[in-house]
Amino acid sequence: MKTNKTLTLFGETILAGESKTISMEIAKLHTMNKLNVPIIVERAKLDGPTVLFSAGLHGDEINGTETVRQIITKKINKPKRGTIICIPVLNVFGFINQMREFPDKRDLNRVFPGSKTGSLASRFAYYIVQEIIPNIDYAIDFHAGGAQRFNASQIRIEQGNTELKKLAAIFNAPFTLYSKNIQGSFRSTCDKMNVKMLLFEGGKSLDLNDEITKQALDGTKRFLAHLNMLNPKKTQTKPEKETLFIEKSNWIRANASGMFHLKVEAGKFVEKGTLLAVISDPYGKVERAVKSPNSGYLINVNHAPFVYQGDAIFHISTQLQS
Repeated sequence: MKTNKTLTLFGETILAGESKTISMEIAKLHTMNKLNVPIIVERAKLDGPTVLFSAGLHGDEINGTETVRQIITKKINKPKRGTIICIPVLNVFGFINQMREFPDKRDLNRVFPGSKTGSLASRFAYYIVQEIIPNIDYAIDFHAGGAQRFNASQIRIEQGNTELKKLAAIFNAPFTLYSKNIQGSFRSTCDKMNVKMLLFEGGKSLDLNDEITKQALDGTKRFLAHLNMLNPKKTQTKPEKETLFIEKSNWIRANASGMFHLKVEAGKFVEKGTLLAVISDPYGKVERAVKSPNSGYLINVNHAPFVYQGDAIFHISTQLQS
């Protein structure tokens, strides 16, 4: 555990018991205007772990940003002990333009650990790795589904990591998926630097969903309480059910192109053969049914009004951990 009495980020020192907002300035817009990434730091007087809550790695995944915003406004980020660092928007470029990528068209979540002399996204990743990750013990990175694909609330961890499995069970999202670390991702780099990260997925891009946000906040409070960091003025919400660990899952793809008529919701259990959607032409001549190939939980549902043959339209569990 990183228990230094002083914390220095981007040249600014934050002492135990202090609160400070630091501006991360890596680049300017093409108009030469400065682009600041606010980093909100809250430190208790009592020593303890350092936790990072981050969102907006993909600029259009705004539900994660809303979750971290509420962590701040509800003062969940004021710890009983230790330090909490909040970065509501990592990719401010994408957030401004309502886009997933950086202006250089690169996915920030594929260029870690970055390079001091590389592309704009790579340089940004480099400074996160150099300045922030070495100071933290735990992290939760909040995401949403892309391209109108709606994710049921879920935590993603790599299989075989017993400590992350325990933390995922404590967070207790409706689902926990075993998912391999992707090379170049923020999560993979944190793992290599011995930071214990949970990746939260919920909702879809360019959308705000109150239920997803509440599930994320409830899990965050349980996570902090486990670390004995939760502000004593904040109460935990007892979950109705334990998280379901999904060991294997498959994507269901569109069997035709056309208008997409969704018949089910994300998070629901469906039996084999259940009608999931109908794909039609716009002229009233053709309707194709999409049925579930197996019984399982729908952990992602496509909300697009149109689909093309081969598009991923549902993500369904095929095996739960016994």
